[in-house]
Amino acid sequence: MARILVADDEEDILELVRYNLVVNGHDVTTALTGSQALEAALARPPDLLILDVMLPDLLGFEVLRRLRKSPAGAHVPVIMLTAKSSESDVLVGFELGADDYVAKPFSTRELVARVRAVLGRSSHGASQSLEPLRFGGLKINLESCQVFVDNQETQLAPQEYKLLVFMATRPMKVFSRESLIEGAWGGQLYIDPRTVDVHIRRLRARIEKDPSSPDFLETVRGTGYRFNPANKPNSGEP
Repeated sequence: MARILVADDEEDILELVRYNLVVNGHDVTTALTGSQALEAALARPPDLLILDVMLPDLLGFEVLRRLRKSPAGAHVPVIMLTAKSSESDVLVGFELGADDYVAKPFSTRELVARVRAVLGRSSHGASQSLEPLRFGGLKINLESCQVFVDNQETQLAPQEYKLLVFMATRPMKVFSRESLIEGAWGGQLYIDPRTVDVHIRRLRARIEKDPSSPDFLETVRGTGYRFNPANKPNSGEP
């Protein structure tokens, strides 16, 4: 059973979503405003946050931005709900660290399927005991889901972390955007290939010394991306 926080200012939608998640076995709490959602998410980070964009007093985008800047909320998976489905709105959500995006009106079956997919991705491998990966100054702790650059922790959104691990555990393999969606997103639902570019750009900003000339996340022109380990990974402590 997952703990899910749902934030929407339309009470009929809030109740519809809550009901369908509860009957699917989840523990659901709700919020009607952005400030309520942020306070609840930081006080007790949920397994998943379903966040409407157009919330009173604090927009969903701002809630997400503040959540990602906090250690308590940096790794909470987030599905955005919005009546706006324009490319710019979708990209803003992904730029801020959203894991998925659902446009209103939506079917409850679709939403439940997306919830299942995001929860499945976030829990994958959680029970495994694994040594950290090291690539020069980059360290990926697979047990705690933490990433360090030159011994300083860098905060990644959950899907950014999954994408990095997927590529880092397959060094020098060239991936198309479609194959990255299949591997890092699970391939269960439609993801716009441009979403991959957004996440790669965000990852470069977080782990590369010079994002414009990346050492690790290389672009393979006409094909996609690859992870160049630069240094042989070392699972031991220095």
